[in-house]
Amino acid sequence: MTVTIDRATPADIAELRQLYYAVYGPHYPTALGTDPAEMSRLIADPHTLWLVARHSGSGGLAASAAVHGEAGSRVGRLEGLAVHPERRSGGLAHALTDELCRRTLDTGRLDSVYATVRTVSAGPQRVVSRNGFRPMGVLPNAVDLNSRESLALYARHSPGVLDRRLPVTEVPAPLGPLLRTVGASLGIDYGHVRRTAPKTVPARPTTAARLEMIEAPSFVRRRFHERFPDSERWFYPLHTPNALLASDDDSFEVYAYLNRTGRYCSLIAAAPDPAAAADYLEPITRTLTRAGAGYVEALVPLSEHGALSAFLAQGFIPSALYPAMRPESDGDGFHDYVVMSRTAEQIDFREVVVDAPLQPFLDAYAAAWASTYLPTLEVAS
Repeated sequence: MTVTIDRATPADIAELRQLYYAVYGPHYPTALGTDPAEMSRLIADPHTLWLVARHSGSGGLAASAAVHGEAGSRVGRLEGLAVHPERRSGGLAHALTDELCRRTLDTGRLDSVYATVRTVSAGPQRVVSRNGFRPMGVLPNAVDLNSRESLALYARHSPGVLDRRLPVTEVPAPLGPLLRTVGASLGIDYGHVRRTAPKTVPARPTTAARLEMIEAPSFVRRRFHERFPDSERWFYPLHTPNALLASDDDSFEVYAYLNRTGRYCSLIAAAPDPAAAADYLEPITRTLTRAGAGYVEALVPLSEHGALSAFLAQGFIPSALYPAMRPESDGDGFHDYVVMSRTAEQIDFREVVVDAPLQPFLDAYAAAWASTYLPTLEVAS
């Protein structure tokens, strides 16, 4: 049976929800496949390209995928890739992904597109790999579906973007394994980057401010856009905060996206600046863990040695590297970013299935985790 690929329409929403239920069951953690109002918004969004594969005869949906973007950003996220269980042998995942990349990357509409890929089997990894995406790292315990799952970060860049990366002179030494792995995967030379000891993080004052957490999505969103009209100051693009953590002395605020279904959290921005909250990463993470986040992550520029050191000091692990993720605000170069992650739950890689190109990233994460959490033992002879 042949299919045609075209844009999703509002008339498809009911059938799209059935498709995502058939593929992921009742625990799919994103609104793209579950919330009719959000699905309608994304279909109409000029910064989102949502494609579906239809049976040529009946018009029924066989597969779906989207690249989601936002105003002011040239980064897209491949999401919602779903092929009906009865149509998985027809190459539809490859065809949809290829068409999305052709319309967004090959045309220069976006600089890069990333995807977080499940590791319950090698199939999803091979789909994105065949479409030019390359692995960037492993995100352990990143989402709760039927059970706690680890994800892999993949990305694909427009031609020439990786060649315009801005140089970085030094990074904290625990990032060494990740830089070597990404360099080998993408053919990038990080040999000139010095690996130095993490900077000492000042002790948090004994009279530390207490944290208050506000979960009022509309209020948080309005306040966030008032504080951050320019997306250059965000940690994480393509995430809208729905939670606010504020100190009771009004010294800082942290904006986060908390997904209670998937039980994960992304730190998006801090006011008046990230340094104001750096000394409080431990209580911030503890508060989010109590709120149900088994996994917390943040994006940090590779050039920010101090910020990376602060996250390392609080048990965050360099899980992935996104080269040339963001253009500089007043030039032609691109900044590299690091995904720093921390999980409150035991990591179990026994059920993880990784394709060969991803295996070195799993090894790099294990090395970074060991250097953070395992003590150095002295052996006396």
